[in-house]
Amino acid sequence: MAGLHILVVDDRTDAATSMARLLRFYGHHVQLASDGSSAVARARADKPDVVLLDIDLPDMSGYEVARQLREHLFDKPPLLIAVTGYAPESDRQRSEEAGIDMHLVKPVEPLGLRDILSRFTRVVA
Repeated sequence: MAGLHILVVDDRTDAATSMARLLRFYGHHVQLASDGSSAVARARADKPDVVLLDIDLPDMSGYEVARQLREHLFDKPPLLIAVTGYAPESDRQRSEEAGIDMHLVKPVEPLGLRDILSRFTRVVA
């Protein structure tokens, strides 16, 4: 089974690089963006299957990135997963309102993420 095309959006280079290594180990194709503007541009150009999205970005929030991606007409919209340090229920609600499909709190459990992506791979394949 071919891997997913995943865009990892995080302004912390070490976190983004570590996540990319893990995802590549799991067989996925990974690109990185370090701010909201480049994430939106890259997602529009490359149309990833999944976007792993930090909420606290330097130029716009992950919520705004999600809104912009949802407004863009994708043939098949990407699965948007917040990967953030924001854990309260109010932040989970804001994710949902912005069109984010899942809200994961850092640190993300690697095997749990692998299982989520595996289930999604079966749906899009």
